[in-house]
Amino acid sequence: MSTRPIRANSILPARREDITLQTADGLTLVGELALPADRPPVATLICLHPLPTHGGMMDSHVFRKAAWRLPALADLAVLRFNTRGTSSLRGTSEGEFGGGIQERFDVAAAIEYAEFAELPDVWLVGWSFGTDLVLRYGCDPGVVGAILLSPPLRTSGSEDLAGWARSDKPVTALVPEFDDYLRPDEAMVRFSEIPQAEVVGVAGAKHLWVGDAETALDEIVRRVNPSAHPLPREWDGPMEYGDASAYADRTVATFANVPVPGAEPN
Repeated sequence: MSTRPIRANSILPARREDITLQTADGLTLVGELALPADRPPVATLICLHPLPTHGGMMDSHVFRKAAWRLPALADLAVLRFNTRGTSSLRGTSEGEFGGGIQERFDVAAAIEYAEFAELPDVWLVGWSFGTDLVLRYGCDPGVVGAILLSPPLRTSGSEDLAGWARSDKPVTALVPEFDDYLRPDEAMVRFSEIPQAEVVGVAGAKHLWVGDAETALDEIVRRVNPSAHPLPREWDGPMEYGDASAYADRTVATFANVPVPGAEPN
């Protein structure tokens, strides 16, 4: 089979199953678990998406690409789901947007699912709004560490950061050079409350990672499964292609107020 470049809508082999999460306050959340096709995963990513009132969902493009690529390229399990009241092609999770407060039950339900499914080495990967959920509710005994994409530090405060500092769990903040909310220099100061935190400034990137998804995925894999880094840009096995129009990224459209292209770069 000939080698082909991995494109924005490339779907690599994996075992994918629709899942549901049950929250302690009685809601059913919809999601998907993607696993390596023919071997056990070496680690697990639980993805917490951007703000749903601004288009964030489990299909936001970095997380969609993680689920489509990382089981095959990095032997990772990728669990993504819609927080309460959030919709995507997978469906709509029960409940209503809780302003980042009631979502603590959603985070707990995802971690609990990973525990019962015996998924290994669970890492939380938050993006924007999802990073505040990670920092506020994710410092759980069942979690190895956290990776934060575009953390705005809007609702997470010193008490939340102190909890991660005491845990000594690894925390990496991937901060775009041109982020709309928190840029690398300020992030270095804010995250100094977590001595073990690593702040990585990403040159040229913006809050939504359009055109820089490969960089984000590379940095995630570098920390979660270093033996698979750097990720290849080509694939010589079976490859399908997703419907770019069906997966149009509402996050990009809503935040940036620009048309969503038919296929995002990388």
